[in-house]
Amino acid sequence: MKTANFLFVAASALLLIAGCAVGPNFKKPAAPTVSGYTTTPLRSTAGVKSVPGGEAQRFVQGLDIPGDWWKLFHSQPLNDLIERSLTKNPDLKAAQAALVVARENLLAQKGSFWPGADASFSVSRNKTSEPLAPIPNANQFYFSLYTPQVSVSYVPDVFGLNRRTLELFQAQREQARFAWAATYITLSANVAAAAIQEASLRAQIDATRRLIAINSSMVQILRDQFAHGYASRLALAAQESQLAQVKATLPPLLKQLAQQHDLLAALTGGFPDGNLPEKFGLSSLRLPRELPASLPSQLIEQRPDVRQAEANLHAASAQIGIAIANRLPNLTLTANAGSAALEAGQMFADGTGFWALAGSVTTPIFHGGALLHQERAAKAAYVQAAEQYRSTVLNAFQNVADTVNALEQDAAALKAAADAANAAKVTLDLTRRQMQTGYTNYLALLNAEQAYQQAVIALVQAQANRYADTAVLFQALGGGWWHRTDSGRD
Repeated sequence: MKTANFLFVAASALLLIAGCAVGPNFKKPAAPTVSGYTTTPLRSTAGVKSVPGGEAQRFVQGLDIPGDWWKLFHSQPLNDLIERSLTKNPDLKAAQAALVVARENLLAQKGSFWPGADASFSVSRNKTSEPLAPIPNANQFYFSLYTPQVSVSYVPDVFGLNRRTLELFQAQREQARFAWAATYITLSANVAAAAIQEASLRAQIDATRRLIAINSSMVQILRDQFAHGYASRLALAAQESQLAQVKATLPPLLKQLAQQHDLLAALTGGFPDGNLPEKFGLSSLRLPRELPASLPSQLIEQRPDVRQAEANLHAASAQIGIAIANRLPNLTLTANAGSAALEAGQMFADGTGFWALAGSVTTPIFHGGALLHQERAAKAAYVQAAEQYRSTVLNAFQNVADTVNALEQDAAALKAAADAANAAKVTLDLTRRQMQTGYTNYLALLNAEQAYQQAVIALVQAQANRYADTAVLFQALGGGWWHRTDSGRD
């Protein structure tokens, strides 16, 4: 009776101890106590009429971001290109595989809470020493032994080692999930940026070729005038030099266009030797007029890099508990049951069975200070992860603030570029007419041509910047990954 009471008390105490886990319990970091991203309130951007990409944009507080945000540009080629990249890009596939690895490791760790059972069967032929008493009760010196056996072992999670390890694997799975989300957002944004840049380069190439045609026409006119004595050799040479300078700007643009093609091919999981079916032009893109303005408290939930840093902090917290638990006693319970018979047909006969129950406690005594320093290292790693999390949050807010400022300033830059291009075009047309009728000199025409060239290229670049800024904003605010059905949720 006393033995039963002792076992009851011991089992109760074991259950009470097992209800807690050593080490710190992770607490989610509090959201930053800030109300905005910039020193001034968000304002609507300037608009430019009759210019692609010149639409005014306004920030809408609480506007959600769709998982396929690129469709807001209303470009079917862009939609097709990004969707193809999401199915064929190897980096995204690798991130998806890493998520599967983390999920399976988590499920495997859950098995540590259950007893382990193994079955075995052994057959042996034996001979005992004749001077000794024969081992079988049949007094045989030669015998066969058939032994089927089941072994069960269980390690009670007394100090929470298994629970902290499971917590670690859960945090690592979250890390993999948000790494996938970050890869997804980065990929879609990079494809959009590359497509916009390609459209910009095509427009710049077209503008440069038009300028080459204008300068070629002026060279031909001056050659005719020089042949008839109406223009000097100096004026002709200056125009030929101007034409050569314009032509020299074309090869770098063509090189960049080829590189953009290679980049888009790689992002979509292809090789650069093929032709992309999609062709992009700035005029085919429509600038979204309403932009999301997520609250700062929402940003840390939406940004996958912040969530990944949080998961890394959680993993570091669990590592402290694991390090502490490794310094405490470890209890193991085992049980064996089976049968031993001299003939196969008698393996499960009466009297052949055997069983054994055992329990053992192992506690660290001396490991040269290794366990102590591992615990200290785990605590230092937590501090490191906490500072990395803070740095990630600060970078996230900086990223959004930079993008908001870029949207405002680049909208103003587009308006200025459009005004400059219109003025340069009027100046060039008037100067060309006056040149043909003899009311101005050639130097004025060269200046007008140069101003127009710079204005056209600047306008195209300003248009591309507005599309690119908008894509970057969607990326900076999290890219809507939480709406994707393949976001890694269980």
